[in-house]
Amino acid sequence: MFRLPQAIVPIHGTGANTAGDVFLPMPTRSLQTRIIALFLTLMVLVQVGGFVLINTVGMAAARKTAGDELVAGARVFDRLLEQDTQRLVQGARLMSADYAFREAIATGDADTITSVLSNHGRRIDADVMMLVGLDQRVIADTLGATMGAMFPFPALLAKAEAAQESAAMVLLRGRLYELVLVPVLAPLPIAWVALGFGVNDALAQDLNRLTGQQVSFLSRQGNDPWRLQASTLLELDRAALLSDVEADRFAGRDDAGNSLHSDGALTRILPLPARAGGAVTAVLQQPLSSALEPFRRLQRQLALISVLAVAISIIASLMIARGIVRPLRELARVARRIAAGNYSTVPATPRADEIGALASAFRTMQEGLIARESRIMDLAYRDTLTALPNRALYSERLDQAIEAAARVDSALAVLLMDLDHFKDVNDSLGHPIGDMLLCEVSARVQSVVRRSTETVARLGGDEFAILLPDATVADAKQIAAEIMHALEAPMTLDGHLVDVRASIGIAAFPAHGRESATLLRRADVAMYAAKRKNLGVAVWDDDYDQHSSDRLSLMSDLRQAVDNDELTLVYQPKVPLGSTSENYVEALVRWRHPTRGVVPPLEFIPFAEQTGYIRAITQWVLAHAVAQCAAWRAEGLAMNVSINLSARDLMDPELPERFALMLQQNFCAARWFTLEITESAILDDPAHAIENLKRLNALGCRLAIDDYGTGYSS
Repeated sequence: MFRLPQAIVPIHGTGANTAGDVFLPMPTRSLQTRIIALFLTLMVLVQVGGFVLINTVGMAAARKTAGDELVAGARVFDRLLEQDTQRLVQGARLMSADYAFREAIATGDADTITSVLSNHGRRIDADVMMLVGLDQRVIADTLGATMGAMFPFPALLAKAEAAQESAAMVLLRGRLYELVLVPVLAPLPIAWVALGFGVNDALAQDLNRLTGQQVSFLSRQGNDPWRLQASTLLELDRAALLSDVEADRFAGRDDAGNSLHSDGALTRILPLPARAGGAVTAVLQQPLSSALEPFRRLQRQLALISVLAVAISIIASLMIARGIVRPLRELARVARRIAAGNYSTVPATPRADEIGALASAFRTMQEGLIARESRIMDLAYRDTLTALPNRALYSERLDQAIEAAARVDSALAVLLMDLDHFKDVNDSLGHPIGDMLLCEVSARVQSVVRRSTETVARLGGDEFAILLPDATVADAKQIAAEIMHALEAPMTLDGHLVDVRASIGIAAFPAHGRESATLLRRADVAMYAAKRKNLGVAVWDDDYDQHSSDRLSLMSDLRQAVDNDELTLVYQPKVPLGSTSENYVEALVRWRHPTRGVVPPLEFIPFAEQTGYIRAITQWVLAHAVAQCAAWRAEGLAMNVSINLSARDLMDPELPERFALMLQQNFCAARWFTLEITESAILDDPAHAIENLKRLNALGCRLAIDDYGTGYSS
């Protein structure tokens, strides 16, 4: 995912001894946090789902239970009202059959009748007592409000005439009464007695105890507002009930005829029989809280269980996350150590799960990295042929040895060794034999240089280097002599017997230099001095360094010698052994340096051959020798000129054409010239050399071997 921002964790170095910092990005949110968050989220979702389910089911069940209870309560309410009405009717009948009561009626005295009505009413707890004549006029009234007036409830009287009794809820002077009407018989009806029982809070409370529901009685006259006559509700709830009834909020009902009240109670409206244009309604209410209480307890228990479950979930997820994250963190630490180059820490793999497989993969990766890094180190610091340290590793060890020697004021020696004529072995026997020779030389040198602090390295080609810590020049010369002695014995390589000689140069710290580059350069100068002078072993000297500087300067000046016409030819006479009239000379090149004077050929010809500038010199020599021969012939001197060719000249495919053009331009015959070639020039590349020799011979010039008897022909 590797993304910003990211925390950065430093990793030190690239190996065991750190020298720098490597930074690896770390995630801002840990895996452990994500695992715990996932577990916690799932648990919370499950608990919330449980709460929602319980709340939904609980509400539905509570409404169903409350509705059922309300329906049952309504039936009980109806039955109670009916029983109460029958009780009142029975009381009225007992009163109407009382002899004293009939005696009072017979007197016709209203006050006496009223007194008797009051006495009987108190005995049966009646709030209103009336005596109505057969003409429907009120004879006596304990309230005194309707005496002499027509009975206010003619429908109720008509029903009583038909059924010998009647009962209804009536509004009288603004109050609600349950009124019963029965005849006074003697034995025929002589009057009607009406008993009224006020509907009040006490009645509502009695009904509440019997039904288990809140009971309210409401009434209104015509289009007047509803009035609450009696109720078991609190004052605030009574006002809310009146408001809901006035707003007709109980219009919507369920299948059982119940409505949900605004305060969370199921409500059932029961219209009651009323007279004289009034409307009376009983309101039964069943609060859902009582039905929901078991579910509330269940919710509280579930909440407690949820808290415990969340806590347990956090602990469990933390343990699981740690079980996953801890080994991953350990693997991350191992990875950082590996990134820093420290391979000593191996990840343990005791587990058999995916993390164990990952740890095993880390181990495999680590082993692969160790193998590849070892291979890379070998390629970077080892010679692939001899397995010796290469130039880079040798230079590093030399720098370390110089630092150590400088700290303790000690000495050390550097030896550079180059094989003599190694190119001849490669050219004549092939590179495989040359490689075998280098391996054998490596083994023999290591047999001499055996101390663990000493280093034998192959710098390249046939050049070897030896580092001798805590060694003087005398010690180095002794080691060099032993190496030369070890190389004296002939080597048998793939059936070929090969003699090997070497040249060794020595430079010492601090006598010959205090820096590795200086010591290597001076050991190299000493080695070439040993090779040039056939010394075998040479210790660096100031004269060698001066000679080396002169050689470098001479190589630079040689490039300008041809252009500045600093070269000249001298002609060495050659005496023929037989009798002839021809004269023979050999053209020899000389260099008249403007500051050095005459420079011998041995000091500049080898450099010209090494740099390839010999071709320009040869072309200059051929041109001037042909011109001089033409001049001599023009003067009547029959001169034949011999000219030396180098190995590089024989490899030049354009040489025959250029030489033929020179002859043509100077009107010279090819037979007047002899081209001398060394044996080694032919052996370097026989095919190309012979091809060019054939083309030169075809021109008519003579061919000769230079220094015959001193080289291979010896």
